[in-house]
Amino acid sequence: MAQVCKDARAAGKTVALCNGAFDLLHVGHLRYLQGAKAIADVLVVAVNDDASVRRAKGAARPVIPEAERLELVLALRVVDHAFLFATDTVEPILRALVPTFHCKGTDYTEASVPEAAVSRALGVETRIVGDPKDHSTSVLTKKLT
Repeated sequence: MAQVCKDARAAGKTVALCNGAFDLLHVGHLRYLQGAKAIADVLVVAVNDDASVRRAKGAARPVIPEAERLELVLALRVVDHAFLFATDTVEPILRALVPTFHCKGTDYTEASVPEAAVSRALGVETRIVGDPKDHSTSVLTKKLT
């Protein structure tokens, strides 16, 4: 993926990096990814692996296994590339890929993004994209129980 991003930048293209669990894929996820794609030529999505989702969301998550979540994200028209990652933040991915933009959803502010300092140090612009946080996998799973 690092070479893909390097080649895109060398061709004068912009690259946006999004990340998340994408468990029970919903319209909020889609709008987040659409918002990122709207500002970049290439959209790269880092999908949390099962272990990192459990660490962040608890033992009952993810609902959908990592391979299936990755397959669903890759099937979205706006996504150019996607891969699984195992770390608790995307700092190592930012360092490896050095995208043009690091995109986070509207549940963040530019000041609250955990990787903001690393992004600034690398010259990566942090952008908040997507619609208001009206959709949530956590809320969906509560409705199902």
